[in-house]
Amino acid sequence: MKTLLAIFAHPDDESFGIGATLAKYAHEGAAVYYLCGTRGESGTVDPALMRGYTDVGELRSAELECASRELGLAGVRYLGFRDSGMPGSPDNRHPNSLFCASVDAVAERIAGYIQQLNPDVVITHDKFGGYGHPDHIKLHHATLRAYEMLYGVSLADDGAWVAASNAESSVVHRQPKIPRLYVTAFPKGMLKLAVRLLPLVGQNPRQFGRNKDIDLVTMSTWVVPITARVGVSDYVGHKERASACHISQQPVTRQGNLIVRLLFRRAAGWESFSRLYPAVQAGEPIERDLFGV
Repeated sequence: MKTLLAIFAHPDDESFGIGATLAKYAHEGAAVYYLCGTRGESGTVDPALMRGYTDVGELRSAELECASRELGLAGVRYLGFRDSGMPGSPDNRHPNSLFCASVDAVAERIAGYIQQLNPDVVITHDKFGGYGHPDHIKLHHATLRAYEMLYGVSLADDGAWVAASNAESSVVHRQPKIPRLYVTAFPKGMLKLAVRLLPLVGQNPRQFGRNKDIDLVTMSTWVVPITARVGVSDYVGHKERASACHISQQPVTRQGNLIVRLLFRRAAGWESFSRLYPAVQAGEPIERDLFGV
């Protein structure tokens, strides 16, 4: 059985981003697991939604259980850190926050789950954290560090993989099966168009999202090359139902006005990724399957 491991920071990251891809592979027979960095304890939640729950983390974990059923996930695991909130948030300074944890401490936990689940494919956040969330960025670097610990390989600045300087020779020469590694990506053309159109309907693209803490202008300048596009038209419904489970976290695609919804809906039939391992070769065509089939 093929196995895919998605490593993201919060309950909802699995649905709002690449939920249709996860549903596609799960329904095609792969074992799809979600390794969640936190329980989403930070942020604001409508008090009415808290009835029956002792805290926000418990509520959002329940929402994730609902979403995992809609996506057909084989299981959900937690790394056990606390949500750090956006940059500058007081939650950044919480001693148990993912932001405060060392990269090595996070990587060791990730490595343990990779060894346990033995995935063929790993997906995590890009180096910019999607929209700059510190927890996303931490998991990106920690996943790369886990590859160093497990496989003795390190990602160089030019995108090539080299033997890690601190790798044990036994790890390098053992040549274990190294999972294909992807980060999430999406076309920036749509985002750049949104940046131009939002002011026309009274919205500030530098203060976007549920908490007005997402800077779409800066996001539009971040370059994450798309090397894989997965067709997911048949699974958009699964993604939408999974996203609806996260009722406390209204996604940006449901906010605002018709223009915003249409802009995001244009790409609903495809989800995009950037492959880090193995390194993409010059002239290599866009992949259509993350398992390399």
